[in-house]
Amino acid sequence: MMEHIRTPKVEQVRLLDRSSGQRKAAVGTLYLSATHTIFVENNPETRKETWILHSMVSSVERPPPSPVGSQLLLRSKDFRVFQLLVPNERDCLDLHASLTRLSKPEKYSELYCMSFNPNVNKEEREESWSFIDLMEDYKRMGVPNNLWVCTMANSEYRICDTYPSELFVPKSATPAVIVGSSRFRSRGRFPVLSYFHQDTLAAICRCSQPLSGFSGRCTEDEMMLQTIMKSNPGSEYIYVVDTRPKLNAMANKAAGKGYENEDHYTNIKLQFIGIENIHVMRSSQQKIVDVGELRAPSMTDFLWGLENSGWLKHIKAVLDAGAFIARAVADEGVSVLVHCSDGWDRTAQACSVASVLLDPFYRTIKGLMILIERDWVSFGHKFSHRYGHLDTDPKEVSPVIDQFLECVWQLSEQFPCAFEFNESFLTQIHLHVYSCQYGTFLGNCQKERRDMRLCERSHSVWPQLWKDRAQFMNPLYKAELTQSQGILRPNTSPFCFKMWKGLYNRTERPTQAPVDLLSAVRAESQQLEEELTNHEERIAALSGRPITWEKIDVPRRKINQSYLRFCGPDPPTTYHYPITSSDPDRTDKLCHVPANQTPPLQVKGQDPDEFSDLESGVADLSRSSSGCDYSKDQDVNGFNSKEGLVRAH
Repeated sequence: MMEHIRTPKVEQVRLLDRSSGQRKAAVGTLYLSATHTIFVENNPETRKETWILHSMVSSVERPPPSPVGSQLLLRSKDFRVFQLLVPNERDCLDLHASLTRLSKPEKYSELYCMSFNPNVNKEEREESWSFIDLMEDYKRMGVPNNLWVCTMANSEYRICDTYPSELFVPKSATPAVIVGSSRFRSRGRFPVLSYFHQDTLAAICRCSQPLSGFSGRCTEDEMMLQTIMKSNPGSEYIYVVDTRPKLNAMANKAAGKGYENEDHYTNIKLQFIGIENIHVMRSSQQKIVDVGELRAPSMTDFLWGLENSGWLKHIKAVLDAGAFIARAVADEGVSVLVHCSDGWDRTAQACSVASVLLDPFYRTIKGLMILIERDWVSFGHKFSHRYGHLDTDPKEVSPVIDQFLECVWQLSEQFPCAFEFNESFLTQIHLHVYSCQYGTFLGNCQKERRDMRLCERSHSVWPQLWKDRAQFMNPLYKAELTQSQGILRPNTSPFCFKMWKGLYNRTERPTQAPVDLLSAVRAESQQLEEELTNHEERIAALSGRPITWEKIDVPRRKINQSYLRFCGPDPPTTYHYPITSSDPDRTDKLCHVPANQTPPLQVKGQDPDEFSDLESGVADLSRSSSGCDYSKDQDVNGFNSKEGLVRAH
């Protein structure tokens, strides 16, 4: 890519990074490399460097020149905005032309992951691709079993080139039924297992729309849905969830596609959800990004922009789809077949959201990795097209996985103790979906990744995220609680949805979230405890007197049950600290810290594409304050007994 760089170095450039809350432009030197734009401040004390990955640049704009120079505006795919002021007009033109080309690679070999070389050897790189084992996850679900088996019918991608080579189907589904069903489904994406619920034996299956037109039918496809129903002995029917608006599905009938006819499929109940297509979502996200970039907006402007974007309405639709599927599987014990048009966008959203609601494992760091690898990477979500990895048709771009990640974030806001990971983990995944630093999210299907030999030429992102997992831990997470909760039942009333300012509002001065503050306090407390232990060991060594600990009963404040009713979906967390005496001669003086609760979280015209579904290839955590006021009403904080520790010499 070096041949596309006209001017590799420009001095006396001013950079304003709006996403960092910066209010004053920094002066420095701008460098262009094959993969990054690098800005180095002139300040000799800091010499701060800002690195912008070219593949993360979504647009390069040239606003009108200012009296002090020419301007460039770089917008990134994770919604950061960088403003450059270049003294010389000629340099600005060269930078604009170079960055425009560098940010729009035309072939996979130009992507960063093909040259990115972390400090690992060949064996470690190859092992990184086996870090996620989907077959192990299916075993965890309890398959294969006497109801579901692994079929090799798609070996070498013979039946469907966008599906993985190993698939689970009902045990009674014969090869003839599988092949016949694939011929009747768009892109050959016949019904296969996505998730199996061991308690109810109900399953979540996925496919694409049938090629039914106005009157077409297929005996093998009808038999395929019958085998799915029979694989759940406790149910006499299955739900078929069409995630599209019914009007869009009906329009597809004119193109020879459509949806299942309940007169032909006698064992189904058809349910339309109403998630809009990729074109509507692309337009909606741009509007929510514009809201996030408003500078000092009035309340009227902010609320109007939020409403006009329709973004939260779409997030609610995706979450409603997952909630319906989860209730059908867990409460009714009924299997569900999910599809949209081609079965790789809205289908992935609905199936993965349902899995998060149903299974506590997918609310862990490792579990979410496996879920994304299964329902998105393995099942042929079109990453390269949807997220603009190459310079292709802009109408193929759409924030499909962005919406899934936001649904998980919205759930974590309602159930703050149920997720092992924090917001940073979700934003980091979002970053790597677009960055092309790793090969995990490259390509549009498993076959395409194999043909590109990504396992040999690039690295997987999952081992790196796992290595960094300490910074993604949620300090409120309670594993025993989320296990006992089982299925999550979110409130999807409109007032429960929030704008994800951590992702979309990058122009405001960043503020630290209460959960991050709690993590920092815990880290500092751990460091102080380690220092205390070291000092105690030194004192013991110098004095020759060992430090011992005695158990005593210390009165603790009791939480009034009427208070607990208003604490949201998760009970308050109680933390216990060791009680020590700073006076070695007065062990009867105790510095008592009562059980605390976690701190409260403050928490115009219509595009014709909007009506087309012919996709080408297409509860706040309310908690009492951690600082207890002993003079408060005893009816709220009564006493009970709790064991404490006191140090004695």
